[in-house]
Amino acid sequence: MEISEIELKGHIIDSGILTKVFDMIMDLNGDFDIREFDIGKDKTDHSYARILVKSKDKEDLEDILTAVHKLGATLPEMDNIEFKEAKRDKVVPREFYSTTNHQTYVRMNGGWVKVEDIGMDCLIVVAGNRAICKPIGDIKKGDKVIVGRKGIKVVPPERPRERSSFEFMTGKASSERPNASTIKKIAREIMMTKRDGGKMAVVGGPAIVHTGASDALAEMVRRGYVDLLLAGNALAVHDVENSLYGTSLGMEIKSGEGTVGGNKNHIYAISEILRAGSIRNAVEKGILRSGIMYECIKNDVPYVLAGSIRDDGPLPDTISDSMTAKKIMREKLKCIDMVIMMATMLHSIAVGNLLPSHVKTVNIDINPLTITKLIDRGSAQTIGIVTDVGSFLPLLASELKGVGNSS
Repeated sequence: MEISEIELKGHIIDSGILTKVFDMIMDLNGDFDIREFDIGKDKTDHSYARILVKSKDKEDLEDILTAVHKLGATLPEMDNIEFKEAKRDKVVPREFYSTTNHQTYVRMNGGWVKVEDIGMDCLIVVAGNRAICKPIGDIKKGDKVIVGRKGIKVVPPERPRERSSFEFMTGKASSERPNASTIKKIAREIMMTKRDGGKMAVVGGPAIVHTGASDALAEMVRRGYVDLLLAGNALAVHDVENSLYGTSLGMEIKSGEGTVGGNKNHIYAISEILRAGSIRNAVEKGILRSGIMYECIKNDVPYVLAGSIRDDGPLPDTISDSMTAKKIMREKLKCIDMVIMMATMLHSIAVGNLLPSHVKTVNIDINPLTITKLIDRGSAQTIGIVTDVGSFLPLLASELKGVGNSS
């Protein structure tokens, strides 16, 4: 029998972390004994558990310790981290530590250092007295890459101790929640984030335009609720098409009816922006006078348009190199405190992979599979609402206007 002790500290009961650790140990064919258990009496008190983990062989025990480590369990005796230098650019030691998206600390010189820019599926590099999270593609020859699990502490997010608009939700996809009350709570969470000096990003797909919700998003940008827009070529193209011709993929937005020859309008829209040289130039020349992209330019809201092989054009603002786009997105997201993802599976999952778990994340999609995939791929903090973005966004914009006017 192989054994090892682990410790858990924090709000481990009401956050469900303790139960998850027990389940993980048993799911991986292990057993456990609770050696010490102190329960916090007040809301602000932490609880503590010391647990003896048992397994039939060393390999199974290592699997258990790796799994519960990601849930926040640590070994009672913590040594300093170990690292090895990368031999070449992007070539790292085989035993490198792969990060979660949870807040992480490493033990260096007998003290704990918070890992900067934490994100999932990355590596940790030691630079002087700092520990920095980096994707494998950014590793340079000579970088000191942390290896193994020694001296690393993961701190998963816990249930808020103070009342929060998000307290009524959990990371699940549901169409059963009452939309009116849900939208009201999301609006209040946005307002609280902004009042506390936080920033909000929107991840959007072209369905925002197709469903007639682009005016609502444009209004949110104009009123200062959006600090960053992340999308693909399609959202910008159809937003420009709507602004210039009143259509999206040839369909009239207001009537919902097709137009004769309107299928060429999105190509015409691309042509106008290409002729102007950029979306900003089109705004400054008076070619583009309304819409989401227009409001981003007029209100100095940064945006990243990440391209794909499906793109028409693309627009000159679209970044066709996906790795370059990803790097820029990762950098822009560092200062973001809340993200709302709407009607785009690929971009929602991509952005979710770049977010730390403490960032409040809301996903709106008519397809519940989008929300399920996002949560299953590690973005467990996601609040999922299965609904049509065409009805959700106007209601959210209206609620924000009401909350803002009443404050």
